Amino acid sequence: MVKQNLDFFCAAGATRRLGTCYYMSMLDRRLQILIDEERWSRLEDEASRRQVSVSTLVREAIDERYPGRDQERRAALRALLDAEPMPVPDTDELRRELDDIRSRRLA
Repeated sequence: MVKQNLDFFCAAGATRRLGTCYYMSMLDRRLQILIDEERWSRLEDEASRRQVSVSTLVREAIDERYPGRDQERRAALRALLDAEPMPVPDTDELRRELDDIRSRRLA
């Protein structure tokens, strides 16, 4: 999946992530995990490099690995828009074909 860097502004007190602003009032669950020193160092290094919090990195990782419905829909739409063009019958022929399918379904 290719990430696009989006330019936007968040209000004071918000954390930005790929076009999304997270406000503390939006976050109502706490997650506590134990990780080894090597993983912690990787997270700190990346957070420092990108000037974001470690928490932001963890949220991003969750969003990438377990996309929500909106992300799934966007991916499906992108696949449709990126699909190769296909031959389509003229409108009269298409209308007859659809009417035939509908009449069989109602019978």
